Amino acid sequence: MRTHHLKHFSLIIAAISVVLSSTQKLTAADAQPPCVTIVKRELTDAISPYYRAIYGDVSKNRLVSSSWQSDDNGKNWSPIRSHHALARGLTPGFRRNPTTSTLDPNRNCVVAIVNALDTPNLDPKINEPPIAQKTYYLRYRVSTDGGASWLCDDPIVGEGDFDAKHPFEDLWIGKNAIYVGDNGCAPIVTDSGRVLQPVQMTVLDEAGELYQPPRAHTYTEAVVLVGNWTAENRITWRMPTRVKGDPAKTVRGLIEPTIAESTDGRILMVMRGSNSHDSTVASSKWFAVSNDEGETWSEPKRWAYDDGTSFYSPSSMSVLMRHSSGRIFWVGNITPENPDGNLPRFPLVIAEVDPQSLQLIRSSVVVVDQKNPEDEARGRLDLSHVHLMEDRETKEMILTYTRAHHAYRQREYALLRLAPSSTDEAP
Repeated sequence: MRTHHLKHFSLIIAAISVVLSSTQKLTAADAQPPCVTIVKRELTDAISPYYRAIYGDVSKNRLVSSSWQSDDNGKNWSPIRSHHALARGLTPGFRRNPTTSTLDPNRNCVVAIVNALDTPNLDPKINEPPIAQKTYYLRYRVSTDGGASWLCDDPIVGEGDFDAKHPFEDLWIGKNAIYVGDNGCAPIVTDSGRVLQPVQMTVLDEAGELYQPPRAHTYTEAVVLVGNWTAENRITWRMPTRVKGDPAKTVRGLIEPTIAESTDGRILMVMRGSNSHDSTVASSKWFAVSNDEGETWSEPKRWAYDDGTSFYSPSSMSVLMRHSSGRIFWVGNITPENPDGNLPRFPLVIAEVDPQSLQLIRSSVVVVDQKNPEDEARGRLDLSHVHLMEDRETKEMILTYTRAHHAYRQREYALLRLAPSSTDEAP
């Protein structure tokens, strides 16, 4: 079992109290209860085994991530190395990075999505190599034993006249790329049984080079791949439409889409944007909605509160999650002032999505972490790269994320347990 050494969270709690009492822009403080209650906090030097974990079986409380497994709902953990075997024997420089996964409850299968690079002699120490904007491609893996082994490790290639080098329309691996952006880009299984995988894709200009607007060091469009199962426990894939941003309003396009299905069947997609350090452009999250399970999407717009007011958000990942109650929760960064590109990535908040408008319920926003006096001496603070899951037994949400300092040179890791407010009290 992995052990952790706890640190005091008292300074963070104090800082959050200040934020909750002073930032009316964030919470519109009134008599309504918050969407969640913080039940537990832990801050550790080692990453929690819950990070990126999912349930690996419909009936058994087996938890599994790319590195850890638990057969007793997280009471005890042990290493798992089933993904490692699929990386053995690769050409030096090639990469296989299992990034997101989900359990299909209809088939009791785990689906894992892998960011892959087949670039010989690529330095493994480079975290985000520029060449990846031309060479990233996707693979998928299927497990019927809770991630203990994998039936396949196949490139994601569209149906029809496509292959691994040309997996979808307008995508040519080596010229442009497709990849999972962050933890929020997790696949979902719709109520009808479709597998939907949100990803991002770089695009080519008229000269066949990577499209890159002025001031943008990367540019992507949002994509939701549609998957359908075969009798052999494989998935056939399609790319129905892409969601394109306006470079005048979000310079780097639309990044790191996260999706959730509402109880009425609509799919909400929330995306990261960027003002690319231009203070005259508002930095916000963007959203689009599909009424046909990912076949078509509405024109992307700035995501807002349910009362019609706007909010600021830096260019940072976020995550949507549909709770077993049917309620949709969102975790991300909301700032009181217009961000400067990617920064600042604090405070970190959780809020509930309005089931009718699919906008963020303003009165539900809860600040879960904030910069505190102890952080001031440790350089820049980034609260991001979050993972959100539901505990089957308690129905609490487990939020894990990195507290990064000094431009990611130092890290500590947070785990929070969040109890949703009762439906009678929910805003």
